[in-house]
Amino acid sequence: MDDLTKTPFTRRPDLLIATEGEFAGWRTWSRDTFESNNGPFWHKIEDDGRVRCAFRAEGKHLNGMKHVHGGCFMTFADYCLFALASPVLQGPAVTVAFSCEFLDAAYEGELIETVGEVTRAGGSLIFVRGLLKSGERSLFSFSGTIKRVKKKA
Repeated sequence: MDDLTKTPFTRRPDLLIATEGEFAGWRTWSRDTFESNNGPFWHKIEDDGRVRCAFRAEGKHLNGMKHVHGGCFMTFADYCLFALASPVLQGPAVTVAFSCEFLDAAYEGELIETVGEVTRAGGSLIFVRGLLKSGERSLFSFSGTIKRVKKKA
């Protein structure tokens, strides 16, 4: 079941759903130009309610050694914080803490996927952790804290 259909998070005016290609039916957001230029990054809700995130590594994601750039992993992981937290987000939020470990390299053409979870969602802070993988290979672990923000009057 798609829990996002029950939350205010689906009313984001920048929510896009792919209609064709490898990621048909997956979601992304267009408001963040940095992520849009560095992605595309995608997420979807599995039948069991878990959020899955993914992107296909392209030439633009690589560093000089032909590995996916560490900054790309970090940008994707920050995207994942918000996708994983999307069922509990009630509005705008910002990343206030982020930590990560680089575990292995990824290469052009690989599908990079994230499994993760919200470990706690409080009144103002949401704690999230995740793991980037290519197939069964663990690439990058991360955790972060999102702070809900109130719109200024």
